[in-house]
Amino acid sequence: MNAKLFVGNLSYNTTENALHDAFAAFGTVVEANLMVDRMTGRPRGFGFITMGSPEEAQKAIEAMHGQQLDGRALTVNIARPREERPAGGGRGPRR
Repeated sequence: MNAKLFVGNLSYNTTENALHDAFAAFGTVVEANLMVDRMTGRPRGFGFITMGSPEEAQKAIEAMHGQQLDGRALTVNIARPREERPAGGGRGPRR
């Protein structure tokens, strides 16, 4: 099992520090990352938490999935490996 968690349905007001603190109660938080839109710099409503061990990750999932953070019920599960995508943004050929 992986120790990296996907955290979805985040409020746009949630900070990386708040995310880190919410998960720190369940073990060592190695890393907390919020995803932001490259063009606007605004949060995208999801992020990733890397816990210190797979056991801590499982404990965090059980405790945090469905819990409220900044007024939103979180979706927490094991992060899937990133899928390879073709370069170019996927808009198709230019004409």
